[in-house]
Amino acid sequence: MRLLKILVITGLIYVGIVATFESLLGYFQPADAQTMVITTYDSQGQGADRVVARLESNGALYVAANHWPRAWFNDALENDEVDITFGGETQPYRAVLLEGVDHDAVNAQHALPLAFRILTGFPPRYLMRLDPR
Repeated sequence: MRLLKILVITGLIYVGIVATFESLLGYFQPADAQTMVITTYDSQGQGADRVVARLESNGALYVAANHWPRAWFNDALENDEVDITFGGETQPYRAVLLEGVDHDAVNAQHALPLAFRILTGFPPRYLMRLDPR
């Protein structure tokens, strides 16, 4: 019974750490030279901005949904027309979900560190290629 109690408390602490880390990332949206802003549009055409990591592979541009909160990703699945702002310039793109071998290749090239995966609670990682419109 004591072991179960310790495991439950440890699990709750871990969930709290993940929720805090994800919330802080969402609130502060840290940006640097490897990030860009993606503007997605919901079914009513309302735009929402989110800072995301800029991934490049074989001359193509990609974005990854590697956090539990991913409203921007779901919006891009429903409406694949997105805008990307990088270096002070905004350009229109079409978001294309990657699957299979293409997903695995880009994911391997841009693997996430274990510490990051632990802090984010091991969410599934989805990738989109961004094709210029």
